[in-house]
Amino acid sequence: MTVTVVRFNLIEPDADPKALSARYRAAVDMAQHADAHGVTMVQTEEHHGAENNWLPSPLTFAGAVLGATSRLSVTVSALIGPLHDPLRLAEDLAVLDLLSAGRLVTVAGIGYRREEYAAFGQDWARRGALQDEVLETLLHAWTGEPFAYRGRTVRVTPRPYTRPHPLLLVGGSSRAAARRAARLGLPLFPSAHLPQLAAYYEERLREYGTEGWCLMPPAAVPLLHLSEDPDRAWALYGEHLLHEARTYASWQSADIRSAVRSAASSAEALRAEGVYRIVTPEQCLELAASAGAEAGLVLHPLCGGMPLDEGWRSLRLLTSQVLPALKG
Repeated sequence: MTVTVVRFNLIEPDADPKALSARYRAAVDMAQHADAHGVTMVQTEEHHGAENNWLPSPLTFAGAVLGATSRLSVTVSALIGPLHDPLRLAEDLAVLDLLSAGRLVTVAGIGYRREEYAAFGQDWARRGALQDEVLETLLHAWTGEPFAYRGRTVRVTPRPYTRPHPLLLVGGSSRAAARRAARLGLPLFPSAHLPQLAAYYEERLREYGTEGWCLMPPAAVPLLHLSEDPDRAWALYGEHLLHEARTYASWQSADIRSAVRSAASSAEALRAEGVYRIVTPEQCLELAASAGAEAGLVLHPLCGGMPLDEGWRSLRLLTSQVLPALKG
């Protein structure tokens, strides 16, 4: 079964509030359209203080999408755990889980930008301990029972809809992330195709006597834009894709392992890499067929500040030509 994902991070460089409002509302409308046509998932993410207006509040956006849809799931990948108050996060995720009847998926990452920690007054050197506290607090809080928290007894209500708790994965590419997931009995979501990390995680599960599973990304997960004329689309919109690729590259140090990693400095080089791809509906179906049982298509219709009308064209090609063929 092919999993279809529509990704939003709502970048728009130099946008004024009116333009950003239109982009946010368009994204919710797109999610509603995707839901009506059988898209599996909307994916969103979290970054702070970005000059290009990268989405900083994925849970608020997730709530809007979940409220406008009835079937698709919303995955926050990733939520930067240490930047959130643990108790408030437990409440917010529980409420979203209740509102959506279990359609929210949270990947808790540790982040990789020191400036985000500085903005929130969090100690970068303690990020591992902070992440441990967040995850442990969520698991205790969602039982609905009183528990010890920072020297006092607290209780979080209401309990979530999902039992034993909302779907929570630990994201990352380090052994520390794998150990953390195994110790807590949580699934691991590597940030890239890392079979050795999955094996290490399995070893730690046995060591801790816990149960879990690894959601391993395929070796290649290109971010897609659909067009009936890819050459024309690259000429008109390649700079939007390049903008996002260069933003990621400026944030990621050499030790960061990510499925979205590019060294391109031009739209032509980006096209040659294949991390971002503009394809026809027919080529999209070929990608799905070549992936076999692990098929996953990730459409990024508003990538890098893509014009809204072009984003809609891309999405409608997915829903009118690709999804019916996949179902057939």
